[in-house]
Amino acid sequence: MEGESVEKEGSVVNRRRKREESSEGAGWKTQKRSETDFESCLDDSADVSVHEVITYGAPALPVQHYDPDTTEPISSSLKSLDELLSWKRSEANHFNIATVPLASRQPPLTNTLRRTLVCHDMMGGYLEDSYSQLLTGVFMSLCFLLRFIQGTEVGAPYVFYHWQYIDIFNYFSHHMVTIPPAVWTNAAHKHGVLSLGTFITEWTDGREMCEVFLAEEEAYRSAADKLVQIAHCYGFDGWLINIENVLSATAVKNMAPFLRYLTDQLHERVPGSLVIWYDSVLENGALKWQNELNNMFFDACDGIFTNYNWTESSLEGMVSYSAAQGRLADIYIGIDVFARGEVVGGMFETNKALQLVRKHGFSTAIFAPGWVYECHDKADFRQNQDKFWFLLADHLYVHHPVSTLPFVSSFCQGFGKSVYWKGQVVQERSWFNLNAQELQPLYSKQSLEDGGWWRTRGCPDDAWAGGSSLLLEGKMPQSLRRIIARVFSLHVPLATRTFISFVYKPSLGVNVSLELKTTDAGLCTYSGTEEITSNCVFPVMLNEDHPLMKQFIQSCGQWMAEGWTTRCFQLDLNGCALSEVLVNVVRDGAEQDLDFNCRIGEIMVLDAESLSAPPLPVRSVCVYDVVWQRGAGDGDGSSLKVLLNATLRWSYPPQLVRHWRVHWRRLRGPDPRVPPGPPVLIGRSYSTLYRLVELEVLGAPGLLELLVEPVSREGFTLNQSYWGRITLSYTHSTDNI
Repeated sequence: MEGESVEKEGSVVNRRRKREESSEGAGWKTQKRSETDFESCLDDSADVSVHEVITYGAPALPVQHYDPDTTEPISSSLKSLDELLSWKRSEANHFNIATVPLASRQPPLTNTLRRTLVCHDMMGGYLEDSYSQLLTGVFMSLCFLLRFIQGTEVGAPYVFYHWQYIDIFNYFSHHMVTIPPAVWTNAAHKHGVLSLGTFITEWTDGREMCEVFLAEEEAYRSAADKLVQIAHCYGFDGWLINIENVLSATAVKNMAPFLRYLTDQLHERVPGSLVIWYDSVLENGALKWQNELNNMFFDACDGIFTNYNWTESSLEGMVSYSAAQGRLADIYIGIDVFARGEVVGGMFETNKALQLVRKHGFSTAIFAPGWVYECHDKADFRQNQDKFWFLLADHLYVHHPVSTLPFVSSFCQGFGKSVYWKGQVVQERSWFNLNAQELQPLYSKQSLEDGGWWRTRGCPDDAWAGGSSLLLEGKMPQSLRRIIARVFSLHVPLATRTFISFVYKPSLGVNVSLELKTTDAGLCTYSGTEEITSNCVFPVMLNEDHPLMKQFIQSCGQWMAEGWTTRCFQLDLNGCALSEVLVNVVRDGAEQDLDFNCRIGEIMVLDAESLSAPPLPVRSVCVYDVVWQRGAGDGDGSSLKVLLNATLRWSYPPQLVRHWRVHWRRLRGPDPRVPPGPPVLIGRSYSTLYRLVELEVLGAPGLLELLVEPVSREGFTLNQSYWGRITLSYTHSTDNI
C-alpha cells in the first residue's frame, strides 16, 4: 500500500528441529494418495491397519503446502496470474481450509452503521514462525504470521484478541493472491468477524498481469471465477482488491465490470461475503491515491478502503457525495497506525484519527496495528496491545457473538509459556497456535473514585486450560465495597435447566461471585415460581451431593487443582438468552484501600441434560501421505534413527469437541523381547486432520498404533474404547538391506 516500506527477511534461526544428515545422506519416502482416496478414507469401511515398506527417495508432497525439511503443513500464497488461473480445488491445501463456520452476531454486519476493518500487514506476510534477525544484528523480531498451520514454538508472538471491537479482518501480503491462513479465519469466525484475503497487483509486473486478465470479458471472468472458488474452498469471506499500478484504457474500462462480476458471483457462492476496493487507481487508469471516495469502482462492489492522507475537510466533502448517500458504512476510511506521510494521528494517537472518522459517520480500516509489536519491546506486547485498543474503545462498537450451548471459555489467547490442562502444566514450553484461541472476553480498564481502578488482561503465568487465564486486578478504594466487571457480552440461548461451572483463584481479602444478565425478561421465569422482573440473575451454587454435581465430577474426572476454586451452579429459566457475564469482587472485612486480583480460569455454561448424554466414538481413522526420514544415530556407531511423517484423518462431529489429543504407542519392534509401550502424547489437533512430523520409531520390522482421543467442549475425557485407532506395520525394502 502507498507509503509503506516492506521489510526483507534476514537470516533465520530455524525453530524447527532439522533432520540431521548422516554420512549416507538423508532421504524421504512418501505414499501418494489421490483425491478419491482422500475422500474415501473417511468411509466406515476404512482399514484399521496399514502396512508400509520403508524406502527413501524424493518427496512427492507439494512444496507449496508442506515445509521441505520437516513435511509440516504450511500456508502459502499464489504469486502469479498463471498460478491463479491454473488453480484447482483438487489440489487445494486441506490443512489450510477453515473449519470454524462464521458465527452469527448481534447486531448483524448489515445493521452496523460504523464498521471497523483491521488490515493485518506484517513484514510482507507468510513469514516463518521463528526468530528472524537482520544481518546487521540491530533488529530482532518474531516473524509470527502463521505459515505453520499446526502451530509452532515461539516465546513472544503477535496475536490479535480484541475481536469484539472489529467487524472485518483482512490478511494482507504483497503476493498476488493472499489466502488467509486458516488459523486466522477460524479465530475471526469464532467471534462473528469476516475474514478477507487480498488480491494485489503492483509495479511493472502488476501492470502486465492486469493487461492480461482485464483484456476482455472472458479473461476477467476467468480470474474472478477462480477467486470465488478459492474463497469458497478455503472458507473465508471475500477479497480486498488492491491495484497499485497504472492501467491501460482497455484494462481500466474492464475493471468495474470485473469488480461487479466478482462481487455478484461471490455473493451467490459465499453468502455474507464482501469485495472491497482500495483507493489507488483513477477512472482514467492513472495510479494516484485520492484519500477519498472513487465513485466508479465503489459502485461496482461492497465498499472502498481509502488511502490514509485524508483531512477533516475531505471527510466533510465525502459526506455530501451522491454516491455516498445511504452507503457511509461502506466507506472504510484508512488509518495507518505507523503514521507514514501527512496523516492524522497514528501510533498511540490513532484514536485522534478514529474520532474524526466517527464524527462524520464513516467506517474505518485500521492498517498495520502490529505496530504495537514491531516497534516495541516484545516482552511488553500485551501491555501495548491493550493500551492501543483501550485508547480506541470510545469510538468502537462492540458486537455480541451468538453462540449455542455449551458456551465455554478458558480465555486462551492462542499462545503461552506452557500448555495447561485442568490447572496443571502438561507441556512446559512456549507455544503459538491460533486454533487454540477460545472466545475472547471484553478486555476493559476502568478508573474509580478516590484513586481506585480495575482492569482485565490475559496472563500466561498461570492458567486453567490452554495458555492463559483472565486476570482481574485493581485497587478498591476504602469508599467502595464491591467492583463489578463485565467479562462477556454475547447472546447464548439458555436451556430450561442450565449447568454452570466457574473456576477462579482470588487473592486474600476478597470474595468472588458470578452474575449473569439475560434478555427477553418478559419471558423469563423461574420454573414453578413468579416471574422475574430483573435481568440480573445470581445462580444457586450446588454442593457435591447434588445429582448434577455427581454427573459432572464423573464426566470430567479431575475437576479441582491446587489453588483453584471450582464452583458449580444450576439455573432454571424459561425462554431466556444469556447476554452478559459479570464477575463481582467484594471486600472481605478490610476497610482500607485494597489491592486485589482474581485469576479467572474458565467459565462454562451448558445444558444440564448434556451431562448424561452418551459419548460418540471416533470413526474411520486413516493414514496417508507417509514419508520416512533417515535421521542420525546417537553418535556411538548405532544404527540410524527412523522418523515417521504421516497425515492422520478421522470422522467426528467437530462441534462436540474442544480439541483432539493424538497419541502413539509401540506394539512390536525388531526385538521381540521388548514389550509394548504405553500411549505417548504427540500433540493436539483442532480439526479432524493432523500431520505427524518426525516421530522417532523403532527400526524395522515394527508395529505401532496411532490413537485419536476426543476432548469434549465441556472438557470431558472419554474412555479409550471411544478413541479412534489405526495400526501401522512397517518393514524395510530389500533395496535398503
